[in-house]
Order: sequence, then structure tokens, then C-alpha cells
Amino acid sequence: MSNSKSLAILFLLFIVSGFTGKAAEPDKKKVPVIEGDWWVIASTPDLGKYNKPGQEPVDFGIWQAADGTWQAWSCIRNTACGGHSRLFYRWEGKNLTDANWEPKGISMMADTKLGESEGGLQAPFVLKEKGIYYLFYGDWSRICLASSIDGKTFNRVLNPKGQPDLFQGPFSGTRDPMVLKSNGLFYCYYTGHSSDPPTGMDSCAVFCRTSSDLLHWGEPVNVCSGGSPAKGISWYGANSECPFVVQIGSLYYLFRNQLYGPGGLNTQYVSDNPLRFGIGNDDRMVHQMHVAAPEIIELNGQLYMAALNPHLDGIRIAKLKWE
Repeated sequence: MSNSKSLAILFLLFIVSGFTGKAAEPDKKKVPVIEGDWWVIASTPDLGKYNKPGQEPVDFGIWQAADGTWQAWSCIRNTACGGHSRLFYRWEGKNLTDANWEPKGISMMADTKLGESEGGLQAPFVLKEKGIYYLFYGDWSRICLASSIDGKTFNRVLNPKGQPDLFQGPFSGTRDPMVLKSNGLFYCYYTGHSSDPPTGMDSCAVFCRTSSDLLHWGEPVNVCSGGSPAKGISWYGANSECPFVVQIGSLYYLFRNQLYGPGGLNTQYVSDNPLRFGIGNDDRMVHQMHVAAPEIIELNGQLYMAALNPHLDGIRIAKLKWE
């Protein structure tokens, strides 16, 4: 081989290697850490005729509306609305970092005429895609969909059967959806649980389905279940609640909830595969935090964590860092 050809090959290898002489190193595993103090954005609301002693804000979603304001919707449970006692309530803040957002009233109630279980609304989550806000929520047994132009007023998206459901199963309880877009594909993570007594990982799991259009979803994949978080949890659905997945570089982090209230507990897992966080083992577990139902929000390069107040009387936010 001539010297000129040899130099040309070496030059190409130099370019492909990124001028470093070695392949790029994989992303290192990190853990989430709360930075600074929490501030409370929402407290137990006044529901008027639906007020009832012991009502609690639980699963929630937070997003920025089209007018720049911040919206928080929460499932309020143990209300006097009938059925399963749950409805959605809304707060609005001018800035994400403001405390005590303005209460805006009940934002959605179950519609039994559309097949939803009375008082069964659970876990609102909103994703903005191509100028449209998509609200994913549970109706006690199904994952359903609504949409909005302004990010405040939502209308149910009805399927050919005239109902808002996207899918359900494989277990009898299908709830707590969140949607991540990665590499052009949508991943809907959700909780599935049996209504039977606990039988280990077979009674409760974090599932995921994928879609290219937000309307048609593939078959369910068990992405995380069992392991040490399932031990000592007496209620059948409590060890895999409120899944939330965030992508940091090439790695995916799953937040999987076990406990609400004082001493709330959430376990985090890491994987380079968004559909594989560990079944029946702790191999991909990296951290645990005393928070409940966390949601991760990014604004201007800064990450924040929103979570339930320890005594289930509101929602709080803090800055989040990874180290």
C-alpha cells in the first residue's frame, strides 16, 4: 500500500474517532438528589358539595400551558362524588418556582356514559406533541385519552366505540400512566395489578406499551416487578405505583413507588433499555428516596422534582440534580 493511501486511512480513522483516538465512553450511572428546600404549590382544595373529611390530593400531573402559565391537576380521593370517590382538580401558577398556586376548581369528573367508572379518575399526565396537549389518565380499569389546544380545557378523544379508552390490562387494574418520547417512539408506562391478594411479582408490575402515533398501542411488556420493593407491601397494588421514566444521556431511569404518606418510599432503576428495568431482582436498582408519586420537570436546563406532601395534604416542588 502506498504511503498516500496509508495516510488517507489514518486520517479517516482520526475523524471517525472524534479526534480523541478512542471510542466514546458510555454514560455513567447517576442518582437523583434533592437540591435545596421544597416549596408547596397546592393544598387540599375546597370541593364545595363534594367535600368530605379525609379527602386527599394524590396522583398528579404538571405542565406548562400555551399561555405560559403552569398547570397542576391532581386526583382527589375520598371525596363525596360517589363511586370510587375520585375526581380531578386544577391549580395554576405564573411561574414553576412560585408557591401556593391559585386554585381553579374541579377540572374533570368521570363520565359513566362513556364507559368510565363512577368516581374512578386517576393519575392525570400531560404530554405536548406538535402543538397539541394530550392528557392520559386512568378510569379505574383503563388508560384513557383527552386532548387540548390551550393546555387547560380538555376534551376526551373518542375511539371507534365512542369511548375514550386506549387500552387495558393485562391485570384487572390499569392505571397511573406516563408517556416518554424517545428516538421517535412513545413509551406509555403504567401500573397493572390484580384485585386478588398479593402473590409476589405476578400480582403487580410496571408495564409499558409503545406507539408511533399516541392512538394505537402495542402489547404490554412487564418492565419492572418484584424484587425487594415488593417485600413487606401488604396491599396488592402498592409496590409498583406511579411509574415515571426520565432519560439522562443514553440511560433511562425508572421511578417506582412503594409507599405514600409519612415515610413515603420510591425506588429508582437504571437501564440502557427503556423496556428492561428488572423482573424479580434488584440488579438495576440504583437508589431510593423518601418521596411519593414523583414527577420530573425540565425548565431552561434545570430539572425539578414534584411530589406529594408527606401527609398527603398537597403537592410540593424542589430542584433536582444528578450525581
